[in-house]
Amino acid sequence: MADDILFLFNHDAPHQVAHIAGIARALIETGAPGQPITCATATPAIRARVETILGPDAAARVGWFDMALPAWLEATLALPNKVAPVRRLMRLRHHAVRINAARVVVSAERTCLSVRAPDGRARFAYVPHGAGDRMVSYHPEKGGFDLIMVSGHKTAREMVARGVAPAERLRVIGYPKFDTIDLSQSKKLFSNDNPVLVYNPHFDPLLSSWYDHGPALLDWFTQGEGQGYNLIFAPHIMLFAKKLHVSLEYRTARLRPGIDPRWRAAPNILIDTGSTALVDMTYTLAAQAYIGDVSSQVYEFLVRPRPLLFVDAFSHDPRSREGAYPAWRAGDVARDAAGLAALIPGAWARHATYRAVQEAIFDDTVSHQPGHPAVQRAADALLALAQAGPARRAADGAHA
Repeated sequence: MADDILFLFNHDAPHQVAHIAGIARALIETGAPGQPITCATATPAIRARVETILGPDAAARVGWFDMALPAWLEATLALPNKVAPVRRLMRLRHHAVRINAARVVVSAERTCLSVRAPDGRARFAYVPHGAGDRMVSYHPEKGGFDLIMVSGHKTAREMVARGVAPAERLRVIGYPKFDTIDLSQSKKLFSNDNPVLVYNPHFDPLLSSWYDHGPALLDWFTQGEGQGYNLIFAPHIMLFAKKLHVSLEYRTARLRPGIDPRWRAAPNILIDTGSTALVDMTYTLAAQAYIGDVSSQVYEFLVRPRPLLFVDAFSHDPRSREGAYPAWRAGDVARDAAGLAALIPGAWARHATYRAVQEAIFDDTVSHQPGHPAVQRAADALLALAQAGPARRAADGAHA
């Protein structure tokens, strides 16, 4: 369906879906005057997740485009896809003509720019899948988008300061994912009333705490004082999608440690390495304290201020180009599992000293406008983009 607003769900995992699917729903619910909406999905599982967020009425009113590759090509890419995202890139190439036929293309990642037609009419809009502070959040290639819709003033300010894009191409919309979830929920996941912590390590082989410190941290919860706490092990969904993780950013690769059967057997440890609960805030809303490193899920956790604990696994590494993490000012930071474990018992007593900082960085990261949800603010911006003139090219390309 050409001349539409095309939402790209081009990933093998569902963690990006909630960041843009709610915007598609808002466009459908408001009528999107004269503007058809299409959802392009990579897999049946991704489509199912999109349909869940859209709801049956909106799902029946959007156009659907299947981005699956021919079976022979899927099989050919199976092995290399274990190391690099070759399937994602090939899907874009394979469907480049359809993508460029849209009036507006909406994506939660920058890879779609690789197939943008240099003389095409399609406009490309970007919504980050998270609100984190890693250097990749400000990658210069993101300047290739015609519209960048960010969750808060922090990201907009940094994108301008780093020369990624000019202010006129940025819109602060809030956090669309929040509009797709009941933020008041808090599921009881353990049979006891002991404090519940969620451990959410990232997948990056240089930045993540899992490779060198995570196993020892889970060991702590299986014995002695650690047994007085409940732990939800809820890593970034991509951590266990591969055994070998390669960071092109840092030109390093590492084998991911697996799950020790002792951890699964422990009654006070819940382990989830792949379900949709990793991406629908089930665990961040159920926990009473957060353990992490660089994942932007910390800002989802801070929708309700609670104790934060971090493992800094990389700041001392000369290869790191990351700056100081704003979230690390809002909680305790340790250098290893033993140091982190020592901080757990007093985390709740110390929370009062961090609460004001937590609220300040959350407000800077996520813009909230009562009565005007993020999905609607994004929908309004997309309609304005769709109704604008031909896509910009040469001058704006200086930011790419």
